[in-house]
This record gives sequence, structure tokens and C-alpha cells, in this order.
Amino acid sequence: MSLSRDSFSDLLTRLVTGVLIAAVGLAAVWAGHPWFSLLVVAIVAVLIWELARMLDAGPKRSLMLGGLAAGLLLAAKLLPVGLGLPLLMLAGIAGIGVLDRNRTLFLVLTVLIMLASFGLMIHRDEFGVTWMLWLVLVVAVTDIFGYFAGRIFGGPKFWPRVSPKKTWSGTTAGWIGAAVVGWAFMAVTNSGIELIGVSVALSMASQMGDIAESAVKRRAGVKDSSALLPGHGGLWDRFDGMLGAALVLLIVESLTRFPPVPGGM
Repeated sequence: MSLSRDSFSDLLTRLVTGVLIAAVGLAAVWAGHPWFSLLVVAIVAVLIWELARMLDAGPKRSLMLGGLAAGLLLAAKLLPVGLGLPLLMLAGIAGIGVLDRNRTLFLVLTVLIMLASFGLMIHRDEFGVTWMLWLVLVVAVTDIFGYFAGRIFGGPKFWPRVSPKKTWSGTTAGWIGAAVVGWAFMAVTNSGIELIGVSVALSMASQMGDIAESAVKRRAGVKDSSALLPGHGGLWDRFDGMLGAALVLLIVESLTRFPPVPGGM
């Protein structure tokens, strides 16, 4: 095992930025609606702006698409769910008439971002602070364990063509960390053992969200989605895992009983 001199060169910057992000996020989680919803809407505005920029929409069009997505998400939140769903689709469809290329990629990714973000707001409303913190911890521990294990143990790369820094050791460590989080919440909340499996699945979804964003950046030929967050790059670089996990959690909550109860879901 050997560590290069710069293995942790960006750790302090990442840590400071991460603490600030966590403080704002946790405050909004605790406050609930409307503050949490407004934070998610603001994040989506930036995410779609970053995506549009990476796909060569141009500065003005990118701002327009980001603002449109935020407005549609807020409207969808305020309307009954059935009436709001078409608005979540409309943000991606709007890109077809605005972008000169990469229309399909923008359409698919924007719809997924909108659904995941809407799912986050519903999850906070329906299940409260405890289960929102569980989701945040699953994603955070996946990222933290992966970061340290990957740099300490190294080893074979997970998918070097798409994400050159991601290793199998870091990927596996993320799953283990998520399982521990699931076990801890199972014990505290008296939930069923299936919570451990759900936690690991969300960890995997979080990593897939990270890989999906890496693929987009590689296609666009950029290192980061933007330069808004020191040590982290853009907002999408920080929230890619949460988007993947939230999207899968939305499906889990639609198909199964959540939170799991002892003896079965």
C-alpha cells in the first residue's frame, strides 16, 4: 500500500466546502417545507444550467433552461401530484427546441433530475427528518468511504474509461458503509432487516449517478460541471449521487412498504 504525495492534497478544501454545504442542507432538512423545497428548487436551477452549459446550449439558453426547470418544479410541488407530473416532463422537452445538438441526452437527464428532485421533496414531506437524514447519510457515507478507501487501498479501476479515479476498493467500501448506516437506522427505528438491502441499493444508485455524470463530462470534454464549489467543482459534481439515490428511492417507495417493517415489507 502506498500513498502518493497528492493523494489528499484537495482534502482540506473539499472538507471546508463540504461542511458548509452540509450545514445549509441539514438546516433545510430540519426546517422542512417550504425551506427544503425552495432549496431543492434552487439546486435544480443550477443543475440544469450546468447540464445545458456542458451540452453547448450557450450562456443565455442555459440560464433560461435552468430558470424554467426551477419554475416548473416549484409549480409541480404546489399542485396536486397528478397535475404536477406533466410539468416535470416539460422541462426536458423544452430543451428540444432550444439546443442545437445533444437534445436526447438533455431530455433524458433533465427528466431524471426533475423526477429525483421531486421525489426528494415528497420523501421529506412524507417521512420526516429521520428518514431524510438516513438518505443523506447513505449517500454521504458512500462518497466518504469510497474517497478514503480508493486513495488508501487503490487497486483495480472500476470503469477507467468513464471514471478514471473510481476503484473497486472504493466502490465496495461505499456499499459496506451504506450497510452500516442501514443497520444503525434499523436498530434505532425498529425497522425490518430489508432496510440494510435498501441502503446498499441506494448506495449503488448513488455511485451510478456519479458515473452517469462522469460520462456526461467526458462527452463534453470538461473536468467539472462548473467551478461553483471549491474542491468539488460544480453543484452537479456534489449532488450526482443524491440524484441517483433519490430516483431509486422514489421507485422503492412506490413498489414496497417504506420504511420496512420487521418480518417483511
